[in-house]
Parts: sequence; C-alpha cells; structure tokens
Amino acid sequence: MTVRNRQKKNQRILGKVFFVLYIAFLIYFLIFSERYGREPGSAAYSYNLLPFKEIQRFWTYRYQLGFGAVFTNLIGNILIFVPFGFFLPLASKFRSLAMTVFLSFGLSLCVEMIQFITQVGSFDVDDLILNTLGGLIGYYLFTSFHKASLKRYRQTHRKKQS
Repeated sequence: MTVRNRQKKNQRILGKVFFVLYIAFLIYFLIFSERYGREPGSAAYSYNLLPFKEIQRFWTYRYQLGFGAVFTNLIGNILIFVPFGFFLPLASKFRSLAMTVFLSFGLSLCVEMIQFITQVGSFDVDDLILNTLGGLIGYYLFTSFHKASLKRYRQTHRKKQS
C-alpha cells in the first residue's frame, strides 16, 4: 500500500469518526435539546411553509429581535450543516456536489419532519434552505482542503523523486 493510499484510508476512517460524532450532536441539538423551543407540546408551536418568509422577517426586524435571535436563526442554521457538507465526502464515497446537496437537504427535511410530527421546535421551510446552504458551504470547504492537500502531496512527492 502506497503512502498516499494509506493517508487516504486514515483520512476516511477519521472522517467517519467525526461524521458519526457530528450526527449524534446534530440529532441531540436539533431534536432533544430543550433550547430554542424544543420542549414537547410547547404552546408556541408554529410552522412556516412559505420560502424566505422567516428569513425576511428576521432580517426586517433584526434590530427589534436582537443580534442573538437573528444570528441563531439565520447564521446558526447555516453553520450547523457546514460540518455535514465537509465530513460527508471525507467519510464516504459520495464526493459529488449534487449528492452532498441532496443529502444535506434530505437530512434537514428529516429533522424538520420530526419536529413537525412531534411538535418539538418548529417546521420551517427556510431552515431547509439555510441548512442546505450550510451543507453546500461545507462541501466547498472540503474540496478546497482536498485540492490543497493533493497539491502539497504532489510537491512533496516531486521533491523526494528529484
């Protein structure tokens, strides 16, 4: 087994470990955590089926709602899926942009459906958009790191052959 193949295998194993830990965190945080209105049977349960409605509301009323609420709803929903988009291609053979976007959307839809059925949290189509965007950003971070790693490997390998 070549050094590069061994490195790829080790990266994939490490990626799988981080991916499993991330999924466990995600499930706990998005479904079981009692923060952000995730208490079962909450009287304030709501849902949104209109794309960009809540994004626009949070942006329009950002000064009244405060930085924390706006950051959590808009940026937080993106950031929480960035690791998914990064670790998925690292840990699996699904390395295409289309598959990463599809699986990011699918996981987000599963979370939103669980929230809708259990009425824990709130179903929001804007969360699907923001979570999928986060997965897309994670994928681009992965490809950037992957390209840089390949470039560094090739430069090191060329020096050793000279």
